[in-house]
Amino acid sequence: MTDVKQERLQSASNPRRATLDDVIPLSRLFASAFMDDPVFDYMVRSGEKRRAALETFFKAMFTARDIPQNEVWMSNDGNACVSWLPSGARRGASGLRILKWLPWAYRVFGFEKFGRAMAIQEAMERNHPKEPHSYLAFIAVSSEFQGAGLGSRILKATLEKIDAAGMSAYVENSRERNTLFYQRAGFVAQSNISPEGAPPLLAMWRKPHISVG
Repeated sequence: MTDVKQERLQSASNPRRATLDDVIPLSRLFASAFMDDPVFDYMVRSGEKRRAALETFFKAMFTARDIPQNEVWMSNDGNACVSWLPSGARRGASGLRILKWLPWAYRVFGFEKFGRAMAIQEAMERNHPKEPHSYLAFIAVSSEFQGAGLGSRILKATLEKIDAAGMSAYVENSRERNTLFYQRAGFVAQSNISPEGAPPLLAMWRKPHISVG
């Protein structure tokens, strides 16, 4: 293994907390990683506006929700990131706040897919576990380094913190090919929570792993 590859793996294994100064590069990282995601393809603008729509989506998520809750972790080189929400954290907007976000929603989803996005959101909320847990909102690795072990490293490093707190973890897996990735980390598949007509969204649950000795 070359020194450069080892440095990338070490960076993913020892992530730092993201700050608001990281929002722009992280929104670009996640937009690239989710360009071909089936669920985002179902609900986000199509064609040449997709990348800009995804960047707008992730910029808002990281700025207004995820980073302020202090559990977004990234490799120092910016090639891998995982966004957790702590137990009981705010996940979405409601009431008057939804009206405030409508112009943003149009830029991301467009009129033609807004209803789809709301149906996905409603299904996620309806099926979200009630018991205490850490919620894995998003995970991404730079496209040029996918399959190189960075995702496994950063997920393992953050799950160790969750295990140390005795907390369970939950994720909605939007890609069939990622099921084994999550299973190797200890997640167990539960059920497809996606609304009728939408791509599968597999709920997966992980009990805390207690180390012995």
